[in-house]
Amino acid sequence: MKQILCTIILTASLWLVWRSASARQLEMPQDHPAIDYRRGISNDAVARLQQQIDSGEIKLEYNEAHGYLEAVLKHLKVPASSQGLVFSKTSFQLHRIMPSNPRALYFNDEAYVGWVNGGDVLELAAVDAKLGGVFYTLDQIKTARPKFRRNDECLQCHASNGTRNVPGFVVRSVYPDARGYPIAPLGGFVTNQNSPLRERWGGWYISGTHGTEQHLGNQRFEEQGGPYNPAQLASQNVTTLEPRFNTQSYLTPHSDLVALMVLEHQTQMHNLITRLSYETRRALHDQRAIDEALGQPSATPSDSTRRRIEHAADDLVRYLLFVGESRWATPLAGTASFAKDFAAQGPRDKLGRSLREFELKQKLFRYPCSYLIYSDAFDALPPLALEQVYRQLWQVLNGQTQDKAYVAIPAAERKAVLEILRETKRNLPAYFQTGG
Repeated sequence: MKQILCTIILTASLWLVWRSASARQLEMPQDHPAIDYRRGISNDAVARLQQQIDSGEIKLEYNEAHGYLEAVLKHLKVPASSQGLVFSKTSFQLHRIMPSNPRALYFNDEAYVGWVNGGDVLELAAVDAKLGGVFYTLDQIKTARPKFRRNDECLQCHASNGTRNVPGFVVRSVYPDARGYPIAPLGGFVTNQNSPLRERWGGWYISGTHGTEQHLGNQRFEEQGGPYNPAQLASQNVTTLEPRFNTQSYLTPHSDLVALMVLEHQTQMHNLITRLSYETRRALHDQRAIDEALGQPSATPSDSTRRRIEHAADDLVRYLLFVGESRWATPLAGTASFAKDFAAQGPRDKLGRSLREFELKQKLFRYPCSYLIYSDAFDALPPLALEQVYRQLWQVLNGQTQDKAYVAIPAAERKAVLEILRETKRNLPAYFQTGG
């Protein structure tokens, strides 16, 4: 009887642990004790810049036209050529955003900067290797020691289905009315590398050429007219935005098509890296709780823990290798220097090849592997997650998988990616060099 009672008590304890872990699955993952997002201290690019300002090492210059914008871009190494202009009211400074006064967005591999003409603040977001997306505002008021203020309220939109339920980034395409308000009944899209061009850039200005391909940019809609608008044809292959608003108020007159396509790839790639990091840390934490309840602590991940990690790793690898990427029939080109600036960053192998090279005839990049494989956030993935990603990546690049999505990647492109990574990616597992 005593043995039965002990078994019942242990079973009940395990059920409570499982129930607690299951309940946390329904929480926003940043609230999980293995993450503790809100109390986490970030070491992202904006946080590091703030440290340099506080120490007096850097002084942000201010001007009346753009406030701290140019200085912030300079010190974060964000190129002005990355400028994209969005006129839909999809930011918290929506009262100032409209077709005649679009919001400007700039980015590099690890930071995003938003500026609104006449706005009260700069909006910033940066990638932290442990926390994911971290959000800030900077008052557009001249002061001796500018202060980037962390703003977790941004998570209301930046920790949702659109960001894969982690603190992250999202590019939206909507059907804006004449004032820039999204027309709710017409819906909208979260844009990534797999989105067809015809669903992209609603509420954005687009400068660039794309032949016969069509998109939703450069125009407004009417609810009763439905999502199709014949006027759209007059808003295609636009190389100058000057008739639509005063471009002289902005750092450049462009809202570059290629820059926006890179932004759409990058935002969801960042989110998938964060999601894998979160899921791995949560899975290992939950297993420890169950092991402790059993009185049998184990250093070996269980099968269920490994499956959770493998699933998230598989999602990342598929996106990393551009599985399901949108294709188009006619070549694309931007109007700014972004494509040249971006590709020049490298790194390159001895043949001069780089994962930053554009293709643009039918797809975005020449080689199907994201340049964010070089990012600090990728390298900081938990060891078990990184091991799983590298193993899957190796199998794909060497043709050791029967998955039709991976088999569809041309063998020559898989070979090129492997060769580029061997020469340019630090800390690759030894088997990438030896073939083991």
